[in-house]
Amino acid sequence: MNKTFKVGIYIRLSREDGDKLESESVSNQRNILQRYIKENEYILIDEYVDDGISGTTFERPEFKRMISDIEEKRINMVITKDLSRLGRDYIKTGYYIENYFPENDIRYVSILDGIDTYFDTTNNDVTPFKAIINDMYAKDISKKIKGVLKEKELKGEYLGSYAPYGYQKSQTQKTN
Repeated sequence: MNKTFKVGIYIRLSREDGDKLESESVSNQRNILQRYIKENEYILIDEYVDDGISGTTFERPEFKRMISDIEEKRINMVITKDLSRLGRDYIKTGYYIENYFPENDIRYVSILDGIDTYFDTTNNDVTPFKAIINDMYAKDISKKIKGVLKEKELKGEYLGSYAPYGYQKSQTQKTN
């Protein structure tokens, strides 16, 4: 392995973690990725973080920036914690792994899935199946959330993040 790998780490989380500036999952992903880079003595060029954006879309600002850096030849390796961080749309995820990355001479590594496109392994062979499972998971969660919201609607329960009257009341109590 004489090739020098210039790494871009990609981190994604679909929903934000409370009122923190950065979600805990994003920090955990970063730690896993940085440890992997250090252990393998790769060169970290940049990190791309889409916090609070679904993996069912590839219209993500940092993902697009990473693609731009690939096209400008700034990076030649992309590492994610697992395949679902790259994306949950199996067709587009498959496109990037099977077409776009190879056409642009990009090595892709999914640490927890054991996927590494630089090597021909059986882990790489199951990648399409993992992508389908990730896609199905996103669709299943979406259906469940819609079902819960529909049930709340039928019961006449409030569907917003907080009831405005409860907020008003707590604000008045603070001033008294």
